[in-house]
Amino acid sequence: MGLFGQLGQAIRAQINDWVRGVEDPEQLLDQALVEMHADLVQLRQAVAQAIATQKRTERQHEQNQALAQEWYNRAQLALQGGNEAQARDALARRQTYQQTTQQLEKHLVQQRDIIAQLKENMRTLERQIVEARTRRDMYIARARSAEASQRIQVLMDQVGPRQDFGVLGRMEERVLELEAQAAAIAELSADRQANTIEARFAALESGESTIEADLKALKETLHQPPPAS
Repeated sequence: MGLFGQLGQAIRAQINDWVRGVEDPEQLLDQALVEMHADLVQLRQAVAQAIATQKRTERQHEQNQALAQEWYNRAQLALQGGNEAQARDALARRQTYQQTTQQLEKHLVQQRDIIAQLKENMRTLERQIVEARTRRDMYIARARSAEASQRIQVLMDQVGPRQDFGVLGRMEERVLELEAQAAAIAELSADRQANTIEARFAALESGESTIEADLKALKETLHQPPPAS
């Protein structure tokens, strides 16, 4: 292993030591989501309680309005009956209920504002949870991809790709050598076959020449006059 390979191993070892020294990022993200869900549950409970309080205040407001109207009607009856003192007492009771009604109206305004703010916070937290879950999945995918790449790199360093390529190169050289030998053998065989055919034709041609010479000699003999007796 060369200098760069040793340096790479040292760097990876330091990174692994550092990663082991801190908490798992996936666990941190999961814990953050758990806490956000807990906050969301509390917000929903707060919204439900605020709405219940608002409805109770609205009922009290309606009741006090009704009682104020009832005592106003009694004051009218007392005054019509000539009983001014009773009318005055009835109007005093009516005024008490009117004051309570006004206070309840102020409470209702405050409660509506609180509920609106709680609902807005709840919707904001819901969006944040969705975004956090999306980022969590993205970060985990990236982290796992990085870990896989690191494992592949370590495996390649251990296997020694350069040595493998050297073996492949030697195999290629051997194949080329065998192919060259096969081509040479084929060429020699073709030469031998060609020489054999040429020899046969030469023999045939030589045989034909001898026959022609004999035939010529025979003709000459036939045309010669017979010898004197």
